[in-house]
Amino acid sequence: MEYNVNCGISMEIERVVTSTDTAVHFGSGEVTVLATPVMIGWMEAAALNAVKAVLPKGYDTVGTSVNVSHMAATPVGMKVRVVAEVIEVNGRMLTFKVKAYDEIDKIGEGTHGRAIIETAKFLNKVNNKGK
Repeated sequence: MEYNVNCGISMEIERVVTSTDTAVHFGSGEVTVLATPVMIGWMEAAALNAVKAVLPKGYDTVGTSVNVSHMAATPVGMKVRVVAEVIEVNGRMLTFKVKAYDEIDKIGEGTHGRAIIETAKFLNKVNNKGK
C-alpha cells in the first residue's frame, strides 16, 4: 500500500499554557509550569496533523514511541510553538523530529514514532481484545 508520506512533511502548532496544562493539574509535579506529558501530547498532535491530510481515506496514525527531553520550564500564559517533521518512513512506520519552543527558549526536543493504521481494522482488533 502506498501511503503518500514523505520525509520533510511537517506541521507547526501553537498553544498557550493554561492552568490545566500544568504539572500540578496533571499530577506529574508540584509546580505550576507546563507539564512534560502535556508538551509531549502537543508534539504528538503536531505529528498526527502533519500527515493526516496525505493519508488514504480510512487510514490514521497511532503513537508507538516517544524519546523527548524537556529542557526548560514554561509558565502559565506563555505561548508554546511545537514543530513535528517526518524524518524517516519505513513502510507504515514513521519517525518524526519534534521540537517545542516557548517565547524565550527551546523547551523540548526529541523523536516520536507513529504507525499508519487502517482505522476500522485497528478498532475492530482493539474492541475484540480480551474476548
